[in-house]
Amino acid sequence: MTKSQEIAYDLREQIQSGRLAPGEALPSESKMMSQYGYSRETIRAGVRILIEEGLVVTGQGQGKYVREDYPPVVWNWTTLESRSRHANAVEGRTAGDQWASAIAENGNAPRQEISVSIVVPPPHVRERLGLTADGLAVARKRVRYIDNRPYALADSYFPQELVVGTPLMEPRDVSAPGGILASVGLVQHKYVDEISVRMPSHQEAELLGLPAATPVAEHTRTGYDAEDRPLRCMVTILPGDRHKILYEVSTD
Repeated sequence: MTKSQEIAYDLREQIQSGRLAPGEALPSESKMMSQYGYSRETIRAGVRILIEEGLVVTGQGQGKYVREDYPPVVWNWTTLESRSRHANAVEGRTAGDQWASAIAENGNAPRQEISVSIVVPPPHVRERLGLTADGLAVARKRVRYIDNRPYALADSYFPQELVVGTPLMEPRDVSAPGGILASVGLVQHKYVDEISVRMPSHQEAELLGLPAATPVAEHTRTGYDAEDRPLRCMVTILPGDRHKILYEVSTD
């Protein structure tokens, strides 16, 4: 074991045992130099190992802190976008956007930053929506916060000709009984879900405030009408340290 690995091992043990609590600052470099008897560069190399493992994060200035755990959100995607759930929402904390409704029901404060634009969608979205190479889509891009902490990215794409002139073009939270699409005669009868797990892009990591070594799940849900025409493709980026996905599958 090298000297830097020795330092990383000791600090890791302190973190895992709780002697260094989530959010707590690591001892200063000077203090660790005195404690371990090693050079500043060796101390930095040991701490860098824990940063690469995702156990330690860099704060403002030169401070290093034990990574804080986010309370996990449990998503039951079997019911999240059900028409009956949306239709039964009432005015108050359970009304409106279904994601926000689910978060509010758990006693937390949801918030979304929303932008709307007309774009040439990414290739995999274009394929799901059945668009031509130069086909355009309306993109509703959202950064979703829970109690003012970033939790997810959710980008919904719609064929342009289907939603121009509807409330989906408005860069704000919009809702309607049964869903906005259903309110304009575009009823989703089935979903096709795809889930992949990967490391985040630089932009995703910045938007979500992700420490190093944090994978994300990319959930792509495509909604179809009764004639199998694609109406919407939603791509959600879910950090692995703050989400749990639940499905209920019938055996029938």
